[in-house]
Amino acid sequence: MRAYGFTEIGGPDRQTFIDVPVPQPGPDELLLRVRAAGVNPGDWRLREGSYGHRGPTVLGREVAGTVEKVGPGVSEFALGDEVFGGCPGMVGGWAEHALTIVSFTARRPDGLSPEAAAALPVAAATAYDAMNRFDLPEGATLLVNGAGGGVGVPAVQLAMARGLRVVGVASPAKHPLVARFGGIPVAYGAGVEDRVRAAAPDGVDAILDMVGGDALRTVAALLDDRSRLTSLADKPLALQLGGFELVRDRSTAVLTELARLVRAGRLDPYVTDVRPLSDARAALELVEQGHATGKVVLIP
Repeated sequence: MRAYGFTEIGGPDRQTFIDVPVPQPGPDELLLRVRAAGVNPGDWRLREGSYGHRGPTVLGREVAGTVEKVGPGVSEFALGDEVFGGCPGMVGGWAEHALTIVSFTARRPDGLSPEAAAALPVAAATAYDAMNRFDLPEGATLLVNGAGGGVGVPAVQLAMARGLRVVGVASPAKHPLVARFGGIPVAYGAGVEDRVRAAAPDGVDAILDMVGGDALRTVAALLDDRSRLTSLADKPLALQLGGFELVRDRSTAVLTELARLVRAGRLDPYVTDVRPLSDARAALELVEQGHATGKVVLIP
């Protein structure tokens, strides 16, 4: 089958369309005919070697599709089910067929499009896991550093759905997006501490960071209890500063709850760019360069 991935670790020049066999599902796996697949920063980080796959590897870590085959012993799903979920290992979703992990797959309910469903398992689910880990009381203030990005946008929405106050640090071009979902936008750069204090005079109770480095050090100084600090971009620094490493709950229960929130109007997957699989290179370039506003989804 035709798929898009990379042949060896490196830059965009290692990306290409490749011909690979249709994968066969093992235990705890489903084979899907892909209807939509999400694009994430993790895809170019995978190509650069961050997760240990050397290639050739098919990109894409989240998909929605139709079950065509179930693995040995799988009883949770049946042929023809419309589902969405996360992809295992080297068998990504930027292809005509893909595998998903049964324990991280959910049925796609009526009213949730394949494009919207494919945007949930990575970024939105990560934001959801962070909200659960923070477990902040209603009325508390969350600082989202990188609020205009793929994880930041659902994080703002999920925090608002829990009754939190959200301060979102983002580039000025993305301030309307942060405000659209209820966050208080604050600009990056020199003086950000003063701008956050002005937006949250009673202080911040937790920080979810997607930037890392000096930007993380700066906003971390605003938090008295560093046990409520985590970074998806700079885990070692977050730990050094007294924070925690977010452990993902890759489960059907999380995906089912995200689908419920979407249908209830409390979470917008914010899919703004739907492209054919033939445009995979340009789609990943958009995400890698940080120019995407909203989720990018590919259609085989």
